[in-house]
Amino acid sequence: MPPIGVLAQQARRNWRWSPSVWTLGAAGAALIVAIPVVAVVVMALMPGDPTIWPHLAKTVLPTYVINTLFLMTGVGLGTFLIGTGTAWLVTLYRFPGSRLFEWALLVPLSVPAFIIGFTYTELLDYAGPVQGTLRTLFGWSSPQAYWFPEIRSLGGAVAMMTLVLYPYVYLLARSAFLEQSQCTLEVSRTLGCTPWQGFRRVALPLARPSLAVGLALVLMETLNDYGTVKLFGVQTLTNGMYNIWLIMGNRAGGAQVACVLLLFIMGLIILERWARAKKAYQNTGTRMRPVEGKRLTGLRAGFASLACALPVLLGFVVPASVLARNAVLRLSDSWTPAFVGYATNSLGLSLTAALVALSIGLFMAYAVRLGKGETLKWFTRLASLGYAIPGTVLAIGILAPFGAFDNAVDRFMRETFDISTGLLLSGTLFALVFAYVVRFLALSYGTVEAGLGRVRPTVDMAARTLGCGPGKVLLRVHLPIIKGSLLTAILLVFVDCMKELPATLLLRPFNFDTLATHVFQFASSEQIEQAALGALAIVAAGLLPVILLSRSIAQSRDWSRQTGDQSPG
Repeated sequence: MPPIGVLAQQARRNWRWSPSVWTLGAAGAALIVAIPVVAVVVMALMPGDPTIWPHLAKTVLPTYVINTLFLMTGVGLGTFLIGTGTAWLVTLYRFPGSRLFEWALLVPLSVPAFIIGFTYTELLDYAGPVQGTLRTLFGWSSPQAYWFPEIRSLGGAVAMMTLVLYPYVYLLARSAFLEQSQCTLEVSRTLGCTPWQGFRRVALPLARPSLAVGLALVLMETLNDYGTVKLFGVQTLTNGMYNIWLIMGNRAGGAQVACVLLLFIMGLIILERWARAKKAYQNTGTRMRPVEGKRLTGLRAGFASLACALPVLLGFVVPASVLARNAVLRLSDSWTPAFVGYATNSLGLSLTAALVALSIGLFMAYAVRLGKGETLKWFTRLASLGYAIPGTVLAIGILAPFGAFDNAVDRFMRETFDISTGLLLSGTLFALVFAYVVRFLALSYGTVEAGLGRVRPTVDMAARTLGCGPGKVLLRVHLPIIKGSLLTAILLVFVDCMKELPATLLLRPFNFDTLATHVFQFASSEQIEQAALGALAIVAAGLLPVILLSRSIAQSRDWSRQTGDQSPG
């Protein structure tokens, strides 16, 4: 038998061609993902009516920008306070229900913002049960007789988004707090710090990188939202772009507003990178003890339980109860062949997009594993930027090149064969699936990359010495090992596609609806009860990734305990 060194050299010679092929494919996928962004920028710079941009800048653009900034500030502050505060409580303290709240605080993540928006609109509007009960109890006869906060307002939109987006911050903050050693916090106590000072001066700075990522995700989701701001009448950049593009029929103006929105996204990415720059904190001691919860009693325990219960109650229990009640009352009217068609459309589209995104994400992650080059890593980062692009911007960037392609083909066929091909890509299911894949490829790639990262390189080396090519190693070795990560990637992309609204509204074919567009159309026309069953179905689908995230947190806690038990004494 030849020596191991000879076998390894032979394996490297056999694989010499492979990395270039994988790299080329990954680079091609990244460039395709970049098409929508390039298309939006080109449309904004194309010559057209020179008065469009000055007119927008003098009239509606300042309002769009100011409202967007206020929305981002309010949601960012609210999610930071709720997410960080509850994560600290359930990690560092033990009180009634603390174990339950560890996973329950993630549940509001399953409710889309526009769905919780129209449920609270039904509850808190003038004709809703809350104000009706108040008028009955106190004898008020008109709106002038009392004051009640207006739900359809900028403040209402901030509250709705905060209730469903804080789990992003909670999840990452809790993971950061779990990774901190108990010894670190005890040292702060010996230096005279109170629990609050220890949290503010030690634990919070250590968690800064994770908090920066969580807040960046929250603000990107805030910029992407269309349903809530439309329902509440808040004129943001996303809402204004939709109005200028479709209602006013001004493509150049819509593209220019889209570029402003892209500047917001770029600013968020730069701020997030800056917040994490050179802020990688590690434990330098030889003893690593997991954080131990301190038991609270009396009023403190009650306050902690209430602080953790309110976000779950307001963010999930109340809207889910309203949806369930309306769904039961209107079940005979809502459960129709049309509704079954909407559900089938959502399931089919979401599953198709999830499988395509998984295939591309797996290809790119494996190419990075084989290539190890900086150029390839830049290409994968470019492909991952799709998640940061708001759905409305993405739709505009897809419609323009697809429409140009359709027109070019139709013109050629007319001139050559006197045949009209019509729309081949625009307004088709292909365009919709393409948008879903571009938008959520980052989820698939990131999940698969994390799974492959847990496979030791020696496994690849052993397969090479046996003469296996990269494709065979992937199929026979890696896929069975990372099947859990593959399932997680499919599930995450599937659920996000089920909830996606802005891109679906703009790109769907005529007379084609999904559960998200069905719910939004009924909610926009004030027929909230009719939308309850579809909304409940979307929420139920969104619970699946929440369960996965809860299991991930539990495994992280168990691992930290095992690490602490095995630490040297």
